[in-house]
Amino acid sequence: MSTSTVIVFGPTGGVGSATALSAHKHGAKVILAMRDTTKSIPGLTPSEETSGNFQRVQADLTSPESINSAVTKTGAKHAFIYVAFGTPDSMRASIEALKGAGIQTVVFLSSFAVQGDIRAIQPSDFIAFTHAQVEVNLQDVFGEEGYVALRPAFFASNSMWWKRGVVDGEVKAAYPEAKFDFIAPEDIGRVAGTFLAKGLPAGDDAGRKNSVYLVGPEMLSIRDAVGVIAAALGKEVKVTKVDEQEELQFMTTVTKVPEPVAKNVLKGFREQEESGGFFGKPGYEEACGNVHRYTGRPSLRFHEWVDLNKERFLA
Repeated sequence: MSTSTVIVFGPTGGVGSATALSAHKHGAKVILAMRDTTKSIPGLTPSEETSGNFQRVQADLTSPESINSAVTKTGAKHAFIYVAFGTPDSMRASIEALKGAGIQTVVFLSSFAVQGDIRAIQPSDFIAFTHAQVEVNLQDVFGEEGYVALRPAFFASNSMWWKRGVVDGEVKAAYPEAKFDFIAPEDIGRVAGTFLAKGLPAGDDAGRKNSVYLVGPEMLSIRDAVGVIAAALGKEVKVTKVDEQEELQFMTTVTKVPEPVAKNVLKGFREQEESGGFFGKPGYEEACGNVHRYTGRPSLRFHEWVDLNKERFLA
């Protein structure tokens, strides 16, 4: 069992909370780095938190000073981070703060959209480029042995975009036949926590793996996924095809997705419906088995994730 001290940024999120719990399960002392230290951590009971194996600390990934303070104060040696959108340097100063304060390895929540040479991805591909630039900075600062980028595909929790439509009985989608894998954030976190506490993944003879793709266990169309949610909630929900501009308007105004992200997501929806998109790329088959490979447990299927999160759709 590990006795290392790890720091998890963003532990109130689905992936972050699962990362913290997974690292703790593997024996690590877990520092919960939070902008607001009064917020609750999903899945973490008060008795667990007061056991001495969890500690809250104020820190913000957009603030190198707070990062340096949190890591120095707690003595953490391994960190979980995610993209802090809007940093002008693609988190370079924050990553340097982690290194300077004593972090030895980093597990970074990247994206399946990052494919090929990370230094060749263009800004026009917003999601891939944003994540790739952080990976570039991790490579420059921590070197090949000091980080791993987890690259999950389509989060099951993205289905919350359709929450209002499910409750109202009609989901409007520009590309209802687009198919996705709906990977559970909990599974991503289980992999991340394992790497934090037990060490980064080994590679082949050519060197250690700096990226691990993660894909859910099944492919469902948006239409079928809405059907799974409707069945779990005991509701009748129809799916209506609309034009892309209408869904863009809904995503930016109702679900509050930033416009550059929403446009990139809809572009992905369109490509998925037309050609299968990135799920036809090399490495997909390996990615399907990576959750089980690194955690020893199978991935949650989408209906299982929905059953665990029904109250979120009804809230």
